[in-house]
Amino acid sequence: MKFRVDWSPSAHAELANLWNDALDRDVITKAADSIDIALTRQPLEFGESRDDPLLHVGFVLPLGVTFQVDERDLRVWVVGVWRVGS
Repeated sequence: MKFRVDWSPSAHAELANLWNDALDRDVITKAADSIDIALTRQPLEFGESRDDPLLHVGFVLPLGVTFQVDERDLRVWVVGVWRVGS
């Protein structure tokens, strides 16, 4: 099964800001691509759940993301992204 991954407008904008501000843009690009691949293939195996059972957190350094998984519709919604250690 493959999941469809969508980034919320605010998460997408934050990723763009992180990329624009980065000196290591290729690292940001590779991390974001790896996150998309992991979420497409096995989103419930990527990262861990938080206090809200629907909200998950995952990391591919130097990025961290928060996301929600809808198993019934095979969709993942990335709702937040940040640079770890910044």
